[in-house]
Parts: sequence; structure tokens; C-alpha cells
Amino acid sequence: MNIQYIHPADQLVMFMQRIYDKGLTTTSGGNLSIMDSDGNIWITPASVDKGTLTRRDIICVHPDGTCEGPHKPSSELPFHQSVYKMRPDLKAVLHAHPPALVAFSIIRKIPNLDLIPSVRKVCPEVRIAKYDVPGSDALGEKIGAVFADGCDIAILENHGVCIGAPDMFTAFQRFETLNYTAELEILAGRIGTVKSLGKDAQRLTETNYHTKLDDFIPRVCTSEELSARRDMITLIRRSYRMGLFTATHGTYSVRLADDSFLITPFGQDRAYLEEDDLVRVKAGMKELGKTPSRAVHLHDQIYRNNPEIRAVLQAHPVNAMAFAVTDAEFDARTIPESYILLRDIKKMPYQELYADPAKASKAFGPATPAMMVEGDCVIVTGDSLLKAFDRLEVLEVTAHSIIDSAALGQIVHITDGEVEDLKKAFHLED
Repeated sequence: MNIQYIHPADQLVMFMQRIYDKGLTTTSGGNLSIMDSDGNIWITPASVDKGTLTRRDIICVHPDGTCEGPHKPSSELPFHQSVYKMRPDLKAVLHAHPPALVAFSIIRKIPNLDLIPSVRKVCPEVRIAKYDVPGSDALGEKIGAVFADGCDIAILENHGVCIGAPDMFTAFQRFETLNYTAELEILAGRIGTVKSLGKDAQRLTETNYHTKLDDFIPRVCTSEELSARRDMITLIRRSYRMGLFTATHGTYSVRLADDSFLITPFGQDRAYLEEDDLVRVKAGMKELGKTPSRAVHLHDQIYRNNPEIRAVLQAHPVNAMAFAVTDAEFDARTIPESYILLRDIKKMPYQELYADPAKASKAFGPATPAMMVEGDCVIVTGDSLLKAFDRLEVLEVTAHSIIDSAALGQIVHITDGEVEDLKKAFHLED
């Protein structure tokens, strides 16, 4: 989906709906705007339910200050105008009050941008804007000063966040990513010592293998492939709704009968992927005209070294990731379902994932169908897409339960003897 061909009013409705549906704003909170090529500012209205916005509710503020539309523009219009004035390169502004970022705003602290590598890439710098009365020109000046200094993201003291970008999708991506790391830092702090990535971590991720694959032209699309594309899109969209993915991070792949595989594309919005966006990879080549996920080499190596694996899911569910960015141990011996599906979860060193994908791929097996990668992601595998997805869900729910239990008391794990009984009853391989 290319949002440049979507009218500004429709873009504002579309992204506000995503923000509201994710619980990242309230009925009356938050506002979005887009400046068009004529200098008009399209902005969400004041005092209109954010959960039921339509394109007819959006207000157009012309350069001369006159307004077109059935409502008053957002009371925060002054700081939107200030951002556009200070930064003519920015054409979209997003403001919201998600709980995690409000938590940082009321202690006047910036979230850790180095817990996982994708955050610093999307949000290279964040600053704090001083408090002032909402809707006031003074607040607009204080936010504008942050942007005038070259920063695109401001945490507003005792208020929320303001993000500017060249377009609304980029603003949303920055917002979602920043909110994710804020939530991750809060959860991680409850269970252990939080670990930031080292200085070289970003450099390790700058692989370009996915761009260098030779192209091939598929001659036929089998029923098996069509089914796999349909099922992947169904679960990718569900994963996004459930928070297992963010807009541009998270990779699914499925192996086909001829040992080729389908994988999610690089850099495309996971919420709107279609079947033909998925990339088929065969014998080290990719579908003509498409770019696969940056993780394509790892997935290829997993399939090569594990013939029983038919699906690989790489994701960033926030509760499970709290264990990946701390020294806390994840022990799946909580309830039978968790142990049966997850078995023995190990942590893979961050460097290994990028420096030696072949070695990393050999860590998987019947007793280790899932892995946490320190400071990066979780990876789950399965003999089918549905089995792998179930495993990912169970991993996140189990992590959530373990974190919640910390406020209640000490966990009583299933004993070694009870584990042996589960292995026998469910024919679990060692």
C-alpha cells in the first residue's frame, strides 16, 4: 500500500483508528495532522470520538488560517503549526498519550533506545520538551524548539509524545516503535537487570544479503503455494493485531514441498500485507521484483539444517522480549501446555544470529523448537505454520503469566518427575 495515493483526510482516519484500536489513545486524546502540497493542514477535530472518526470529520486549515469542515480543529493545532514552521521538511505530525510513554513523560525521562536494534534505527534521537498549557502558543514554541534543533521526536513533560515525519506512515512507525521500547523497558525492569546493546550491535544488523539474491520468474503457482500465502497473510494480520509484530518488524516463512519457501517482504507495513506481497525464495534466488525480509538467510539456513521444520516465525512479543533484554531466566515449566509446546527455551547470543546464521540454525531441534535471541527477537519453529503460531502465542502468554506472578509470590515449577511424565504421555523427543 502506497499511502501517497490516499487523501490526507483518509490517512488521518486510517491511522487514528489504528492508534485507537491498539489502546494507545482515548476517545478525546491525541491528534494527527498532514500538510499537503498546497500548504493546507489537515487535522483531526476537537471533541469528536476518536473511535468513530470519518473523513467528513477531518478539518482543513488553509494557509490564511480559515478552516473548512464541520468541527473545530484540534486544540493542539498551535504546536502542529509550530512544527511545520520550524521544519518545512516534515509533512506529518502525530500526538498521543499512550500509557507507557505517558509514564516516561511524568517522570521526565526518555525511554531506552538500545534494547533491540530496530528502535535506534527508527527513532535515532528523542528529546524532552518542557511543560506548558495544552493548546497554548507557549507549548507550541517549546515543542517547535525541539524540532528546530533537528530532532523529530519529543517527549512532552507530563503530557505525552509529539512525532514529526515526512509522511504519516513514518510518523506512525516511529510512534509505535518508541511506545514498544517504552513498554519493553517497563516490563523488563520488573523481572531483572535490563541490558542495553553495545556500540557495535547496530553495525552487525546491517546485512544486505536480502538485496543480493538473484531473481527468478515463477512459472506456476501451485494450490499448495496459494494456500500457504492465504494462511500466512491471515496469521500475519492477526499477529499485528495481537501485538506480536510491529508495523515493519516481524518475519514469517513457510517451506513448500519443493523446498522453496515463502517469506514476508522487507520494509512493508504488516497490517496491510496481501498475498502477492510475500516473496518466494528458491535455491538461493528470490521472486523477480521483490525484496525479502532481512532475515531470509537465517530462515534459509534453518530449513537447510532442519528438514522437519516447515515454518519459522521471528517476532518481538513484548512480554517474551522482556526476558531477552534482561538476565531473567525463562522457564516454561509453568503449566503443561507451556512445557509441551515450548520445551527448553534457550537464549542465543545476539552476535551469533548475525555473524553465523548457519551455526544459529543448528540450535533448533525437537527439544528446542523455540529460541530467545539476546537483545533482538524470539524465533519459533514448527512442522506447520499453525503449530509455529500456536507456539509463539503460548510463549508470549507464558511470559506474561511469569511476569504477573512476580507480584504474587514465588513460582512453583512442574517438577523433573512431572516433566518426565509429560514426555511419556505426549511422546516428546529429547
